[in-house]
Amino acid sequence: MTIHRLLRNTAFEPETVAAMADAFEQVCRELGLIERDNPARDTVARKVIEIAQAGERDGARLRERTLAALKA
Repeated sequence: MTIHRLLRNTAFEPETVAAMADAFEQVCRELGLIERDNPARDTVARKVIEIAQAGERDGARLRERTLAALKA
């Protein structure tokens, strides 16, 4: 799964979508979620989106906050 499927009906700016997609891929790699059909990737995508909806737009901070939230 890619994060883009979950972003179809959202109102994020293209730059934010790019930052979210990058953060998503980085977090998945760091957690070893390489296989695209791994259901845990959905959890990562939803967390990235949740953090972006709360106002975070910086890709590095999206990545850091997502990792912290998932590890908590």
